[in-house]
Amino acid sequence: MNLPGPPLGLFPGWPESASTAAVRVDHLTLALLGVSGLLVAVLGLLNLYFVIRYRRGSRAPRPPLKISSGKIEATWIAATTVIFLGFFFSGARAYLDMERPPPGTLDLHVIGRQWMWDIRQPNGRREFDELHVPVHTPVRLLLTSEDVIHSFYVPAFRLKQDVVPGKVVSLWFNATKTGRFALYCSEFCGTMHDQMTGVVVVQSPDDYGRWLESSGALPAELGEGRRLFVQYGCAGCHTAGSSVHAPPLDGLYGRQIPLARGGFARVDEAYLRDCILLPQKQPPAGYPLIMPSFTGVIPEGQLLTLIAYLKELGRGAAEEAKP
Repeated sequence: MNLPGPPLGLFPGWPESASTAAVRVDHLTLALLGVSGLLVAVLGLLNLYFVIRYRRGSRAPRPPLKISSGKIEATWIAATTVIFLGFFFSGARAYLDMERPPPGTLDLHVIGRQWMWDIRQPNGRREFDELHVPVHTPVRLLLTSEDVIHSFYVPAFRLKQDVVPGKVVSLWFNATKTGRFALYCSEFCGTMHDQMTGVVVVQSPDDYGRWLESSGALPAELGEGRRLFVQYGCAGCHTAGSSVHAPPLDGLYGRQIPLARGGFARVDEAYLRDCILLPQKQPPAGYPLIMPSFTGVIPEGQLLTLIAYLKELGRGAAEEAKP
C-alpha cells in the first residue's frame, strides 16, 4: 500500500490540516506556543538586562522598590493564571466537542488486530488498512480490538483514540478536503507494530457513493452472517418452528420492544450486541432468561458480521410485510 507523501503543514514537519477538529487544535496549539514563547522571551530578556546592569561592581543606582515584591508576585501569578486558565477552558471545550458527535453521522466499524485495521462500511463492505469516507460529512468510528491495545491515529485529522479489547469506543471527524491521509497505530502492540499502517481516502460524496455501490459486498456478508447464525446455534431458538420460546427476529430491527424489567428499548446495533454478549442486561418481556452469554466466544469480526445479518433479516421481513 502506498502511503501519502510527507505532509505539508504550517512549518516543516507540521502535519497537514484536513478536518474541522484539526483547525481548532492547530489554532489552540499555536496560541499556546506563541504566549509561552512570549513569556519565555520577556523573562529571558529581563533576566539578561538585570544580570548585566546590576552585576557586581556596576555603578547602577539601587534605590529601594516603590512597590512591595509581594504585590509584584501576586500580580504576576494572577495574570498568568488567568491566561492559562483561558487555554484550559478552550482546550476542554474543543475536547468535549470532539467527544460529542453531531446527529446523523455516518457510522463505520473498525476492528484493530495484530497487525491491521479491519473496517466495515455501512453496506457490509470490508476494508483492510484503508478507510474510505466522504468529504464534508460527519463520520463516527466505532472501534474495538480483538487482541491487545491499539491506538487509531490520523495526524492530518488530529485524532487519536486508544482501542481496547472487549470495549467499543468511538470518535468522530469531519474531513475538510479530499485526498489520502496516513493512518497509524500509535500504541506499541507487538513485534510488527511499525507495519500497522494504513490510509484514509477522503472522496467527494458522489465518488464515495459510486465506490460503495460498486463493491457488491452485501450478499457475501449476509451469506457469512447466515452461516454464523447457524454455527453458534442462533437458528435453533430464533427461527419459526423452534421448540424454544425465544424472540423471533424477523422484522425486529428498528422496533421498540418492552423489557422484562419495565420500560422499552429500541432494537438497534447496540441492543443486538448487548443481547449477544450481555443477555441479562435488558432482556425482552415475555421470554425466559435462558439466553447464554457469548462473551469471549464470538470474535469481534464475526460479531459484526452476525449483527449485520440480523439487521438485514429484520429489515427484509419488515419490508415484505408492507402493503
